This record gives sequence, C-alpha cells and structure tokens, in this order.
Amino acid sequence: MKINPLTLKKIKRFKSIRRGYWSFIIFVLMICISLSAEMLINKRAIVVHYEGGYYFPIYGDMIPGTTFGLDYEYETNYRKLKDRFKAEESANNWVMMPIVPYGPYENDLREYEYPPFPPSLAERHYLGTDIVGRDVVARLVYGFRIAIFFSLALLGINYVIGVSIGSAMGFWGGKFDLFFHRIIEIWSNIPFLYVIIIISSVVVPNFFLLILIMAFFGWIGITWTMRTVTYKEKARDYVMAARASGASDWRIIFRHIIPNTVAIIVTYAPFSVSGGIVALTSLDYLGFGLPPPTPSWGELLQQGWANMDAWWIVGSVIAAMIITLLTVTFIGEAIREAYDPKLHTVYE
Repeated sequence: MKINPLTLKKIKRFKSIRRGYWSFIIFVLMICISLSAEMLINKRAIVVHYEGGYYFPIYGDMIPGTTFGLDYEYETNYRKLKDRFKAEESANNWVMMPIVPYGPYENDLREYEYPPFPPSLAERHYLGTDIVGRDVVARLVYGFRIAIFFSLALLGINYVIGVSIGSAMGFWGGKFDLFFHRIIEIWSNIPFLYVIIIISSVVVPNFFLLILIMAFFGWIGITWTMRTVTYKEKARDYVMAARASGASDWRIIFRHIIPNTVAIIVTYAPFSVSGGIVALTSLDYLGFGLPPPTPSWGELLQQGWANMDAWWIVGSVIAAMIITLLTVTFIGEAIREAYDPKLHTVYE
C-alpha cells in the first residue's frame, strides 16, 4: 500500500520533534508492559519443569500442589516451590518466575509483622507493599492499564460525539445549532460529581458504567470548540469550491473541514487523556470509582494519605502520574505541530 507523501512528511516532522517522539516511544513501551503484565507481574510461574514434564501455569487453569508432590489440593505456591527445588539442588526440577512474583490481588502477609512493608530487593517487593500487603508495583502496572484504556475509550467516545455534533452545529447553524445550544447549556449545569455519588449509592460502578457516565458529560468541551472552528472554516475558499463541485454537506464536513481542523482537535487530545486518568484516579480516591479490590492509583493515593509513614506508596503513585501525564502532553504537542495544516499543502 502506497503512503501519501503528505502523511510521510507529517511523520517525518513528528520524528524531528525529539521530546514528543521519545515520549511516544516511552508511552508505547508503558502500554506494552501493561498489556504483558501477566508475563512480568504474576504470582503464577511462567514455566515449571517437574519430573521431565513442562507446565505453564500462567496460561492455564489452577494447578494443585499435589501435581508437584506437595501435600495440599489448592493452588500451588510457586515461590515456595522454587525455594524447595533450590534447596533440593535438583537439576531436573526448576521454576521460572516473573520479574515481580506477586499478583495485584495477592496479600503477602508475614507472621508477627503488620504491612505495609518498605521496598525490598530480597523479597522482590521493589516498591514495597500497600497497607494490606499487596505489591505496589503490581498495583501500579495493572492500575495503569485500567486507567489508560479508560481514558482512551472515553476520548474516543467524546470525540466521536463532540466532533460530529460540533461540526454539524457550526456548519448548518439555525434551529439545529440553537437546539443543541440549549441542550449543552442544560448539560453544563448538571453537577457531575453529584450524579456520580447518586449512582454509586444505588449500584456498584464498574468500568463500562463509569465510561458511560463520564461520556455523558465529557463531549461538551470539544463540541463547543468544533462549533466555533467550523463557523470559521465554512466561509473559506476550499469549502466554497467543494460546494461548487457538488459535494454533499457530510462530505464537506468530514472530508474537508474536519481534516483542516485536525491540529485543533489533536490539541485537546492530550488534555482529554490526562483528564480521564485524573478523573478516574480522583473518583477512586474519593471512593466513588471502581470497586475494591480493583487495582487503582486512586486507592493507593488514599492509602498513602492515611499512612504517611509508608512514603513509598504515595511517592510511587505521584511519580507514575507525573511520568504518564508528561509523556501524553509532549506527544500531543508534537502531533499538533506535525499535523498543523498551515505547515503543509492544502488537503485534497
């Protein structure tokens, strides 16, 4: 498939903006790590070699301890199994564990000690544990996966609704514009947090319900922007030329106006993604977000605030949020500059 020369020019321009380009690489790497979290952060072993046979616990169902010669029927503790094989000095039996051998829901409780435990390389709690003994690295990575896909899904829904309605309002105007203008004014005066509190008191919110609620209010900002920009763009010569050539209204909007406003659309994207992450974290912090024990940055922040002696909890979350929000912002700046139509030829 042949790539448009103009697209190649934009990609080259994006790569030349080093801060945004490297932020994009870091961001993609973060997403890849979160998607492969089961391979990197898990209480189950990746591979177990026992008595000449290979087992892959991470991919299948629960394997009872009796399978490996242990005296219990529940799921094997692979960390202890690895220590046992090591103590037996058996070359035929071995266990390969993930880098972080703890799950996001697993409590590592120790006798006569009370969590949270500080960071420890020996225990492989690299950022310590939370107040109930769960590994902070595991909670951060799994929490990031939930937060980023929540934000991206919310961004997609808001943009589909907001860009479509805003462009139509600006292009057609008249009664259509007035009708949606009044709807947006009513929507803008509804207290979003109160709606969340009321719904959370009636039903337990889940991932999709929270997206639906936030999308119910989140499309307003981009709609206003697209309405204003479309009013300006529809008076330009390329729109008049498209009308003269017999192009339909929808073709003019989606083929001509929206591509020429992509720089403005992209400008709002990093703020929308960042806003989605912050909104989910804030709701979880207040107790109106995802139900426990779902991995959540907001829950970790709440634990850190309630236990200031465990500095590693709140410190880890703040560092993760700063890195994530900075990379998203730098990517947005680079894309906006690379795709600015004023820097390139006129769209076809």
